[in-house]
Amino acid sequence: MKQYDQGKIPNNVNLSEDRRLQRALERWQPAYIDWWKDMGPSGFQEHHLVYLRTAIGTDAKGWAHFEYVKMPDYRWGIFLSEAEANRQIGFGDFYGEEVWQELPGEYRNPLRRLIVTQGDTEPASVEQQRFLGQSCPSIYDIRNLFQVNVEEGRHLWAMVYLLHSFFGRDGRDEAEELLERRSGNEDKPRILGAFNEPVTNWLDFFAFTMFIDRDGKYQLLALSESAFDPLSRTTRFMLREEAHHMFVGETGIARIVDRTAQLLKEQKGVAEDVRKAGGIDLETIQKTINLWFSLALDLFGSEISSNAATYFANGLKGRVNERDYDDHVAKDDAYRLQVPHTENGGAIRLVSEEIPIRNAMNEVLRDDYVKDCQRGLNNWNRVLAKHGLSDRLKLPSKRFHRNQGIYAGLHFDPEGNPVDEATWNRRRDEWVPSEEDRKFIGSLQKTAIFEPDQMGYWIAPPKRGIDGKPVNWEYVRVEA
Repeated sequence: MKQYDQGKIPNNVNLSEDRRLQRALERWQPAYIDWWKDMGPSGFQEHHLVYLRTAIGTDAKGWAHFEYVKMPDYRWGIFLSEAEANRQIGFGDFYGEEVWQELPGEYRNPLRRLIVTQGDTEPASVEQQRFLGQSCPSIYDIRNLFQVNVEEGRHLWAMVYLLHSFFGRDGRDEAEELLERRSGNEDKPRILGAFNEPVTNWLDFFAFTMFIDRDGKYQLLALSESAFDPLSRTTRFMLREEAHHMFVGETGIARIVDRTAQLLKEQKGVAEDVRKAGGIDLETIQKTINLWFSLALDLFGSEISSNAATYFANGLKGRVNERDYDDHVAKDDAYRLQVPHTENGGAIRLVSEEIPIRNAMNEVLRDDYVKDCQRGLNNWNRVLAKHGLSDRLKLPSKRFHRNQGIYAGLHFDPEGNPVDEATWNRRRDEWVPSEEDRKFIGSLQKTAIFEPDQMGYWIAPPKRGIDGKPVNWEYVRVEA
């Protein structure tokens, strides 16, 4: 395995050769640890050893190194994918030119905005999930929660490295503010709406990692195409770790669906009886999908966006797998979009309109995301089919429950049909989780389960354990 700098801050960016940068990050490090102890997993900081994957390098052995560790002692580091020789800009007005190793002054502000926005999501999710360990369904699941948490912390380090390295005092100030904002705080909330939403139970957590972390995947894929090579290399390595987060979400919901299907057969298909038996009914699962999928759609930004056009034109943020497109400049193509128009009397009419493809880059990215989510839904529906059930889960319309973009402030049902405000208010609890739904789920998850041979009644066990270990292995243990 290639050796990397394993000092106070493990890295493969030759940090020890840049004393100014090293000192700046080592000054930031204690504030980060203080934030982690205050806002990281509550109740599991001091005495619990967790079997975690720790990145100590970028090759296969280095980035998948497993060991027991106390979370505050986790070796957060800075890792970039190896440089790609002779890499060229893959899209936009500078297509074919050499990528940038230094920050172009004219793109300083938009790149800082992109990095800060991405960086802000990482600590936010840790804050949202900090109490979940106290209601975990198994020792396997709590370990996966903690793995997601520490990797979100490392992703914050990756963005802070870029801010410190390339943005001077402004970058250092932004790095400090990343530790000062708080998810859901009225005075200093996180930047993006979904990261201020409460994650109060494990169904929320699995939906979050399925849908919100999958948005993270697509944002990172778009940034990995960037002409600013340090950003591209940083996000490419982050994508390796992001895959586990989505695995946790997709398989977590699949296990809930599996257990619910078993109970449905036992209870003759009666949802209320499934609840009484201690399971989560499919209607509540569907409403949770509706909520977190729609929150994730907002994270892509407006369907028609001059910022997205500018990012693409200037080579800052591209499309997923840009190499698969024929036209990498994208000046002449158009995108057809259903645009809402308000008629006299307040009725909403959808009109098909063509917009320049560069202005639709957010929607192009969102389309790729929706296809990926549908693949996950198909897997969950195969679980239902395996049990002989005709019930199916589905994604709501991209117009449903939107707070950003051209559909914001308007009301649509899950099929995408316009509805008036009175109908929305009357039927909202049919479409997204109500307070009663959350109380019910909470009633199933009152206590944490730490015994390796036990599993929450409302969820099926996973098919396999972690790092070749059995499912009932001691992934978390209390230090004597």
